[in-house]
Amino acid sequence: MKDSTIKNKKPLNKIFIFAFWIAIWQLVYFIVRQDIYVPSPISVFIRIRELVVLTAFWRSVSYSIYRVMAGIFLSIVIGLITAVISSINRYFHDLIQPLMTAIKSTPVLSFIILALIWFNSSNVPIFICFLMCYPVIWTNLLTAIHNVDKKLLEMAKVYKVNRLIVFKKIYLPSVLPYFTAACITCLGLGWKVSVAAEVLSHPRNAIGSNLYSAKVYLDSAELFAWTLVVILLSFLFELLFAKIIKKLSVRKTFRGKL
Repeated sequence: MKDSTIKNKKPLNKIFIFAFWIAIWQLVYFIVRQDIYVPSPISVFIRIRELVVLTAFWRSVSYSIYRVMAGIFLSIVIGLITAVISSINRYFHDLIQPLMTAIKSTPVLSFIILALIWFNSSNVPIFICFLMCYPVIWTNLLTAIHNVDKKLLEMAKVYKVNRLIVFKKIYLPSVLPYFTAACITCLGLGWKVSVAAEVLSHPRNAIGSNLYSAKVYLDSAELFAWTLVVILLSFLFELLFAKIIKKLSVRKTFRGKL
């Protein structure tokens, strides 16, 4: 009974939180009284409604989604490969560690400017997304591999357990939580850096290009509208990924019981 009551309250709590921040936004608008600095929530929502009926809006969103997903996919693949090699070979780990430190320490703007020289405008956001997400994937996966229970591995070695079973029953359960956390972090980070790269590289179809145009024309309502679109897309992708992982975990547990 209590669980059902809590579940029923969750949507109401979310609505209250949303309404609270909209009220704060409206209050700030009343204080500032300058649309160029802070547009009203109503004007922004009206602009979003005007944008969603445009073909150009969905084209820009689609291309931006592609760039973010491509960058994250590359970071996962290369991060996984290099993390496994780093866990096996100490020399490779020592060789790649300074690169990770350099990527983490260097401002994103510096990489974007360099990428503008190296790549065409459409590929710059993909490269930047990959570059910023790669250290997150590498670090989390390497930490997960190092934290695998050594006693279980020794026991599997003594009893000559099949390597595939060792991977499925020992490595995978240990690595999956770290991998999930890394991917969720990268989904938020990926949107942030990719859109920033789009603003500077200005590809033809991109959310960042529309943000730049809104800034040039001092259209604050459209600027806020596109910003809300980015936040919503980031939130939806994180939510979708979390649900997929949850379903896979439930299915795995169910099979284990059977």
